[in-house]
Amino acid sequence: MRVIVSDSSPIRYLVLIGEVDILQKLYGRILIPEAVRSELQQAATPEVVNSWISSAPDWLEVIPSSPGAAPAVSSALGEGERQAIVLALDVGADLMLMDDKAGAREARRLGLSVTGTLGILVRAGESGIVDLHSALRRLENTNFRVNPKLLRELEN
Repeated sequence: MRVIVSDSSPIRYLVLIGEVDILQKLYGRILIPEAVRSELQQAATPEVVNSWISSAPDWLEVIPSSPGAAPAVSSALGEGERQAIVLALDVGADLMLMDDKAGAREARRLGLSVTGTLGILVRAGESGIVDLHSALRRLENTNFRVNPKLLRELEN
């Protein structure tokens, strides 16, 4: 069984476009650290995301932060990114779900495989789980930052 750890961004955007269930369909169980759950519950978080995380499905498992020496993860990252990377290293994750460029670069530097929201959607599209064109259109209507040229390339 594959071990998958997620940061908040992929969950947030998949909830916003109504496609969060593809995580379970593609990966089964997803692990998140406590800091990621906290980020998804902040006051500035869209209500639909807040509501979703408040009654998260059983395939999403929140893992308490482990005390002790953390590996040398960049202090320039946010708490959610740092905790997600530490958790992924602790559990020997097969894949890390993260959109933050600096966080993904750090995770890769530490030997983790990383994909983001677009990678998840492309894989789900290739698997016939989601209509990629429709999902990308909905993603464009959020505040997800991506080069429009990249979106056009993904649709072709």
